[in-house]
Amino acid sequence: MSSSPPPCAFLHSNSSFSKLYSPSTQPISCISRQLINYSSDGLVYSRPKTPIWAPAPSASRFKLFAVGGPKVVTGNSWEKSVLNSKVPVLVEFYASWCGPCAMVHRVIDEIATEYAGRIDCFVLHADNELQIANEYDIKAVPVVMLFKNGEKCETVVGTMPKEFYVAAVERVLS
Repeated sequence: MSSSPPPCAFLHSNSSFSKLYSPSTQPISCISRQLINYSSDGLVYSRPKTPIWAPAPSASRFKLFAVGGPKVVTGNSWEKSVLNSKVPVLVEFYASWCGPCAMVHRVIDEIATEYAGRIDCFVLHADNELQIANEYDIKAVPVVMLFKNGEKCETVVGTMPKEFYVAAVERVLS
């Protein structure tokens, strides 16, 4: 039995227990139903919204999010994906060890879905892409930056309500 479930696990509940299953339908663990909430973003949470398990600290963790959600950008794809984009771009700078980044990512995932086709959304691992993080003076994460025509237009630092991010997106789109 594995200590952490694979990225595509799902939950099955009966009257008193919930089992977390891997795609191969092998039970991973039994968890009391009283202690968990299942979230549409693919993670299982205990109360209050603390992950029971967390995906590996790599770009692969973003496989959990909805189709149309943010894509991973790296130093190799930065210029093409962000600076030369024909549509405005939102970039979330994150770190795998950062709890607030996970909260921001859920909001950015929603925004990416809601604004699909109007903006491109990306995530960049600030610890792995130090050159870009230094170029944009990223000293702490999470930071969300919006770019238009290759220029930085808006920045939201820290964990904020969704309305802050939406307002910044709307300003860039107008």
